[in-house]
Amino acid sequence: MAMQASEIESLIRAAFPDATITIEDLRGDGDHYACNVVSSAFVGKTRVQQHQMVYQALGGRMGGELHALALQTSTPKGG
Repeated sequence: MAMQASEIESLIRAAFPDATITIEDLRGDGDHYACNVVSSAFVGKTRVQQHQMVYQALGGRMGGELHALALQTSTPKGG
């Protein structure tokens, strides 16, 4: 039960409408992704808090439909 990159992006975009989101399927299997999310919602948050926010946006799909996600988060340049 793999997840499509477009599904991941839609879930993240719903939580972070201003985000720039880049997703790469690392193995071509729809199960191992790298994701970079840049959002002003992360301003003032620690890296751990930023990642928790993204995992929350994914609604518990980590470890189930989404097996592995190498996640990078940051704030927009100058923000």
